[in-house]
Amino acid sequence: MSNDVNIYGIKACDTMKKAMAWLSDQGINYTFHDYKKVGAERSKIEDWLKQAAWDALINKRGTTWRKLDDADKQNVDNEQALRLMLENTSLIKRPLLEVGGKIYLGFKPELYQNIFAR
Repeated sequence: MSNDVNIYGIKACDTMKKAMAWLSDQGINYTFHDYKKVGAERSKIEDWLKQAAWDALINKRGTTWRKLDDADKQNVDNEQALRLMLENTSLIKRPLLEVGGKIYLGFKPELYQNIFAR
């Protein structure tokens, strides 16, 4: 496994804080990509869509999804999801952890423990 560890999200998110604290407590070096400051790259989201379904990548429980026009939430496919995530990075489930090019969604200590035990 590659040593490249990237975590994507928003700094103010409580779950992000927990995930980054866990990584730091374990001595795992990572690069944090803040959507609010740097956005999200189209090619990166396209890669994520190859690894996970669009409805796993989009946080449908969040206020950003709920505030979208109903038309934007109808008949969503990968292209529509890509457009929505580029326009509204807060839609992307967080944290999104990328280790050696593979992605993991959300944070649970046991999930992270299994990822880094390999």
